[in-house]
Amino acid sequence: MSEQAGWERKVLENLATESLKEQRRRRRWGIFFKLIVVAYVGFFLWMVWQGRSTDGGADGGAHTAVIEIKGVIAPDGEASAANVNAALRDAFKNDAAKGVVLKINSPGGSPVQAGQIYDEIKRLKATRPNLPVYAVVEELCASGGYYIAAGADKIYVDKASMIGSIGVIMNGFGFTGTMEKLGVERRALTSGENKAFLDPFQPQVPSQVEHAKEMISEIHAQFIDAVRKGRGKRLHETPDMFSGLVWTGAKSIELGLADATGNVRSVARDVIKAETLRDYTEREPVFERVARRFGGAAASSFLGGLFESQYR
Repeated sequence: MSEQAGWERKVLENLATESLKEQRRRRRWGIFFKLIVVAYVGFFLWMVWQGRSTDGGADGGAHTAVIEIKGVIAPDGEASAANVNAALRDAFKNDAAKGVVLKINSPGGSPVQAGQIYDEIKRLKATRPNLPVYAVVEELCASGGYYIAAGADKIYVDKASMIGSIGVIMNGFGFTGTMEKLGVERRALTSGENKAFLDPFQPQVPSQVEHAKEMISEIHAQFIDAVRKGRGKRLHETPDMFSGLVWTGAKSIELGLADATGNVRSVARDVIKAETLRDYTEREPVFERVARRFGGAAASSFLGGLFESQYR
């Protein structure tokens, strides 16, 4: 009887010990996850503060407004017309801004988005004619990127920057030969003879190809007109200027596609005369950036599990 009582007491002691250990583990994990949340919030606040001024200057002081146009210009990207135009409007509303620098490093993208940014620059310039807008090119300013730059008062480049690509492209693939080899048949039912316009799974229709070329030519003409209006008499046109070719920064100055060499700092200091930089770029929220890098659903699952574990 005493042996059984001792055995039961030992079991109860073990259960109590394990329960205490489990409580300690939960407490430690709770502290750990809370620290992670604090770190995320702190990082987010730091990013917001960084976005207010690249030099840490006060909002009310004289400064050069910097708006970054980086990567592909697209409606769902950071370099979208919605983001860039919002930043432009913020800069033009601030009387302390003595100039606006468009810091460009882009291969181009949507002509619609680029055109909307170009038009907004011109509209805002009419509201504050004395506020200069300069484009400063880093590595690349091509196609839609140059479309935007052409709306600036002046364009500054590095001698090795890549400038130009004044043209329009509509590309795709044709899979008809591959489908024949695989024995795959395309079945598309339409209510209009051109509804399956340039379908990659069907042979090209000459009339559709011609229509596509006409659209491209029309958009190209709009691009050329914007460049001519933006650059004016500074432009030294050549037969291949609007052919889609790209030139170095040094050559672009000779052609009148750019004005001089310079970078963001030198333009702010020597041209605008307001050395303090303030970043007006519309940044992607930190948590969205993390989610995008981890990959959509995977990141959502990870972050969801993280916070669920914290409050479980």
